Amino acid sequence: MATTIRLRGGVVILEPNGKLIGTAVSELREKLAAQLEASNAACILINFEHVNQMDSSGLGMLVNTRAVAAWKKSRIGIINVEKRIRNLLVLSRLVSLFKYFDTEAAAIAAFNREQRTFPMQLKKSTI
Repeated sequence: MATTIRLRGGVVILEPNGKLIGTAVSELREKLAAQLEASNAACILINFEHVNQMDSSGLGMLVNTRAVAAWKKSRIGIINVEKRIRNLLVLSRLVSLFKYFDTEAAAIAAFNREQRTFPMQLKKSTI
C-alpha cells in the first residue's frame, strides 16, 4: 500500500492507493501518524479515489487519523469515496467524524475559509 502525501492550498492531502485491509493498514497507520504529528496542518483531506476496498483495519486507521487530527486541533475531510466504502462508514457510524466534499477544489476552498494561518513545511512524499 502506497500513500502519497502532498500539500495544496494549505491543506495536507493523503492519497492512499489500493486496499485498506489487513496488515498493510498497520504499517500505513504508523507512517501516517508520524507524518501527521510532524506537520502543523490545520486541515487534512483524504482522497479515496484509488482505494477500492476497506475492512475494519482500514476503519481503525481512519479513526486513528481522526484522533491525531483532533489532538492537533485540525479538521479532516474525505473525497472520492466509492459507494461500498461510504456504506461501510455509514454502517459503522463513523461518517459523522469526517466532512465529505464532492471535489478536492471544494474541500480546499471550504477549509481555507475556516483555516487559521499556520506555518507549514511539508514535502511531497510517498509512504
